[in-house]
Amino acid sequence: MIKGSAARRDGVVAVEPLTVSGTENAIGAAARHARAAALDAWLTTLIPAGTPATGVALVAVGGLGRRDCSPFSDLDLVLLHSGVPGMDELAAAIWYPIWDARLGLDHSTRTIPEALSVAHDDIKVALGLLDARHIAGDRALSGQLINAAADQWRRTAVRQLPALRESTSARWKVHGELAFLLEGDLKEAAGGLRDVGILRAIAYAGLTDALRPAVRAAHLRLLDTRDALHLAVGRRVDRLVAQERAAVAGLLDLDDGDALLRRVAGDARTVSHALDDGWRAADRLRSGRRRGPDGRLVRRPVARDVVEHDGELVLARTAIGARPDPSLSLRVAAAAAGSGLPIARATCEWLAAYCPPLPAPWPTAAREALITLLGAGPGLVPIWETCDRYGLIDGWLPEWTRMRSLPQHNPVHRFTLDRHLVQAAAEATSYTREVDRPDLLLLGAFLHDVGKGLPGDHSTVGAPIAGRIAARIGLPPAEVALIEKLVRLHLLLPDVATRRDLGDPVTISAVADAVGDITTLNLLHGLARADALATGPAAWSDWKGRLIAELVRRVHFALDTGRLPDPPTPDPALVAGPLPAVHLEPDRVAVAAADRRGLLAAVAGILALHRLEVLAADASIIEGRALVEFRVQPRYGTPPDPIALAGDLRRVVTGDVSVTQRLRGRALAGRSTGAAPRVVWHREAATDATVLELRAANAAGLLYRIASALDGVGALVRAARISTLGGDVVDTFYLVGGWPDDAAREQIEAAVLAAV
Repeated sequence: MIKGSAARRDGVVAVEPLTVSGTENAIGAAARHARAAALDAWLTTLIPAGTPATGVALVAVGGLGRRDCSPFSDLDLVLLHSGVPGMDELAAAIWYPIWDARLGLDHSTRTIPEALSVAHDDIKVALGLLDARHIAGDRALSGQLINAAADQWRRTAVRQLPALRESTSARWKVHGELAFLLEGDLKEAAGGLRDVGILRAIAYAGLTDALRPAVRAAHLRLLDTRDALHLAVGRRVDRLVAQERAAVAGLLDLDDGDALLRRVAGDARTVSHALDDGWRAADRLRSGRRRGPDGRLVRRPVARDVVEHDGELVLARTAIGARPDPSLSLRVAAAAAGSGLPIARATCEWLAAYCPPLPAPWPTAAREALITLLGAGPGLVPIWETCDRYGLIDGWLPEWTRMRSLPQHNPVHRFTLDRHLVQAAAEATSYTREVDRPDLLLLGAFLHDVGKGLPGDHSTVGAPIAGRIAARIGLPPAEVALIEKLVRLHLLLPDVATRRDLGDPVTISAVADAVGDITTLNLLHGLARADALATGPAAWSDWKGRLIAELVRRVHFALDTGRLPDPPTPDPALVAGPLPAVHLEPDRVAVAAADRRGLLAAVAGILALHRLEVLAADASIIEGRALVEFRVQPRYGTPPDPIALAGDLRRVVTGDVSVTQRLRGRALAGRSTGAAPRVVWHREAATDATVLELRAANAAGLLYRIASALDGVGALVRAARISTLGGDVVDTFYLVGGWPDDAAREQIEAAVLAAV
């Protein structure tokens, strides 16, 4: 901030850019207040001699108005006057020294009527004036503005809040939810510091006690986090990016970056939940309360022991007794999720304080309520968040404490672990009519990742944990075993569909043996889709959905008939007709040419040149013809010119040297970076081939380089599957033959790694 002197020379103040002594590396409310006090004192010295004692005042808004000054905060100032002349000169005398001190400044010069008029039309200005605080000059004038702005807001808040809510929702769409972001904006994201300002505005309007102790504590911690972020970066910044987490966590005396993310997530959820309460209070006030003919508020029964009262769910009078039903909190949550109505805050507090713990195993009413809650679809997420805010979830599932706000660092995931599990259950409701046991699908989706955050493979580790939860809920042993199986195998279908040849009998036999029956197969199919949709857009595509559906169809046939389905037949148009043949479709490229080595690599290289990503590739030789077929998608969303693509394909398969040179140049330019690549061999995963699995960083032209390397060491590729996971790939190659010789496999592996 500022440190040093402000010297007056010929009426002009010269200021050195400085810091507040003793607060350079300080974090916390005391340091923020100290910075505000130092700024107040410094700004007072900027008022030129001869300024009228009345009719002029310097007023702070924003962070300085609230005395929440971070190490690199900007200044928001209003030069207030009553119409006295010379305001332009006075403003220049104040603003220029601030700029000379290299401090950010948002400024305005207004009379009280002007300020109130702007606040009437601009809700951001109205909210800013609620933080107004006198700095220097005519204190009475500042007081008039502060009181008038607060009074105007109280009179107009109900009318202005819908516009504020709309702009807030637009901001959330841009910045996302702070609680679930790996690199969230501490100020602008949902649940961030700007939302606390909205809560203050709601509290000012007297609509509800929006700034409860939990919200105030969350606000202070978020401010501390921003202080630490400023100090770690050395400038004003609000986005908590990955490379700064460790430093910020250290400044806050937290164990590591994950502990920091969990704390931020919890605070953001507290703020978001309070804001939801505030919006509902405003809605009730604006729409009016429903009253009966006798003038009393209407109470409508919704479920056993649950009634609607003033747009919220509360307990029926008969439910409140000395010994409440242990399943009551779950039944209230299920009723709320199903009806789309929120649970009243007082009801949540009563349930948290007086509802007894559930016995083990759970009573039937509690188990049925949980399934009803999980099956509520979109209504599940907000009600689960409400119950979690009041500590009800921990009473149902002690394991939830470990999973709450646990970050998932794979960029494919958009949610923390706990929210992902709830979202997966919500997504699973779309598939409940496709399975014999919709209740087990919902429960399996909800428990599928409970092993994350523990050492080992989360599917294997999570299965017994899910089994213990299922047993505690009261499921019989056979159903407990099925839940464990769903958790253990929940990645089987997507992994096999994207990494294995679905036409190979070994692939279908292996999946059928693992699944065991059609009921489990259908449950896993629903779970795979729900999991992917809950993960994020990058985890699902139409192509992946078709692959999984094709795998399920083939395995279903095998389980139903006891026979393996026939392998797919090659495209008849490629088997007959003149050569070379090139067939182009939006998601498919097929080429037939005279049999020669390197065809797969050559075609893959052309696809890379035309910015097409390969999802799958198949190669075969029929009657002296080499056939290759690729499933593709545009790398950047725009399809290539089909005429240019077809021309390059025809030239490359006939050995055009110029095209080969272009391929080699692009291959050298497109080498991947990141962690060291790894090769994994699967010798029993195919009928007539050995499977080589490459795990590496994604890069344009990677398939071309690998296929060329395999061709160079004499390995014939009959199929390839490309699975992209964020910035990484798992590329699977079916190499014809058994390849039992260790030296030969080592040679292949070395060639592949060198190509990467």
